[in-house]
Amino acid sequence: MSTGTDTGGPGRATTAPAPASADGRSGTRQLLAGTGTLVRFALRRDRIRIPVWIAALLLAHVSTLSELNGLYGDAATRASFAKTMDSPAGLAMTGPRHYLDGGYEVGAMFSHQVLGFYGVLVALMSVLIVVRHTRAEEETGRAELLRSTVVGRYAALTSALAVALLANLGLAALLTVTIGGSGTAGTSWQGALLYGAVFGGLGVLFATVAAVTVQISEHTRGASGTAIAVIGLAYVLRAAGDVGDGTLSWASPIGWAQRSYPFVDDRWWPLLLMLGAAGVTGAVGYVLSGRRDVGAGLRRPRPGRRTASGGLVRPLGFALRLQRGMLAGFGCGVLLLGAMYGSILGDVDDMLKNVDGVEEAIASAGGGDFTESFASVVMIVNAVVAAVYVVIASLRPRAEESAGRAEPLLSTGLSRVRWMWSHLSVALLGGTATLMIAGLGFGLTGAASTGDRGMVLSLTVAALAYAPALWVTAGVAALLFGWLPRATAAAWIVPVYAFLVGYLGQILQFPGWMNNLSPFGHVPQMPAADMDWTPMLLLTLTAAALLAAGLAGFRRRDLETK
Repeated sequence: MSTGTDTGGPGRATTAPAPASADGRSGTRQLLAGTGTLVRFALRRDRIRIPVWIAALLLAHVSTLSELNGLYGDAATRASFAKTMDSPAGLAMTGPRHYLDGGYEVGAMFSHQVLGFYGVLVALMSVLIVVRHTRAEEETGRAELLRSTVVGRYAALTSALAVALLANLGLAALLTVTIGGSGTAGTSWQGALLYGAVFGGLGVLFATVAAVTVQISEHTRGASGTAIAVIGLAYVLRAAGDVGDGTLSWASPIGWAQRSYPFVDDRWWPLLLMLGAAGVTGAVGYVLSGRRDVGAGLRRPRPGRRTASGGLVRPLGFALRLQRGMLAGFGCGVLLLGAMYGSILGDVDDMLKNVDGVEEAIASAGGGDFTESFASVVMIVNAVVAAVYVVIASLRPRAEESAGRAEPLLSTGLSRVRWMWSHLSVALLGGTATLMIAGLGFGLTGAASTGDRGMVLSLTVAALAYAPALWVTAGVAALLFGWLPRATAAAWIVPVYAFLVGYLGQILQFPGWMNNLSPFGHVPQMPAADMDWTPMLLLTLTAAALLAAGLAGFRRRDLETK
């Protein structure tokens, strides 16, 4: 097979078309040549990443199922909870009303409460896998190097989809075995098999969505951002449909997944919708892949101005320009998330006050008002989402260095410290702004739901109280980038751990010392608790020390060159 490159325009290289062959199967083999090797290589690279994803999702399912079984063991409690969930806000947060019929057994409750939310996480896992092994490889130039060898045109895309498929099949199998063997009331092996299959189908579908978005944008952040926007749109359509007559939910793959009704009706045909849509979307991805050059996207970048604006010639302005799309996306996401939580504040007393375990967990937040205590508990979710943005923004210098774009900038009069600090400033200021937007959305809808106008200010301030914890998160990322650039992925431990012990830990009653290991665990749980300035000051000083150490490490270490 001849796989040399020809010129597809200035600076572009594309795989030469496969030679014509009378044997169609031979032509297919040429287009997919090297796929098996690329699959093994991708699995080797993700030998830690994918197992961590699967383990985290499995642990979340197991802990949630166990807790629901413990909290809602008797029929009267389940009936009361089902009644409180039968409201527009409750259905928007969970799923379709049909789950509430028939006694609301623990199995039905489990599927109703978590299928939509954890489905988003499975979709995110699949998107990141495909983008990592396709567009990211092209952006760094490795794909062009591989295609100069005996590698077919569609080998990279096929291998990425194969790895995503294997990850989802593994998760589906583990979910089936774990839930089916739990012996929880209202669950069955048939329902568990459907539940696992639905998760696998949802993950495969969004993997093919990413297979399309990576063809459109020539940048990793654009491809992943577009795919994540599709996930968000699917969730919003599902929520709007479940609040209304259900029509909009049929426009969402997440709506299809929920309407399979595991542990209720055990419908299998919505799974066929997901697999059919995955086949169509994947085929579109392959067609588009053959219509572009290696490294290029179908959407051409807009021509810029003849002269750069004043902001672009400064490091901070340039860093903000690179990250403005992601910042805007996270801002919209946390605004919607905060608004959704705020919309149920008025129903919190009826929904949760008679559930002993949840009532105890929320009461431990402090304060005498149950609504404020609930708001302080769920505030950690908004803070964790903001922390995800901070980690991504803080690690942007690592992406610039790995792609070879930092070297020409730093070969000029721009100092290393000033360049790195410009990206960290965007992370710090952007994360704080994201917190404020989340708190404002939470407060506006919370005030409308409860009739208390003071909620707007109190919840916005409560969200901003997490700013020092965000700064510590940025400091950890900066320290890793400065001294251990190959270990920068470890920065993700901070937001993941914060969510596990700060949110789930309060519901599942983890030991208090576990929460103290997280910077978010030292933030006063406002508005239920009063402000305590001592931990805020200590967190700020810790963040400053970590940032300074990270800057010092980057100034002294060797720069990765291309």
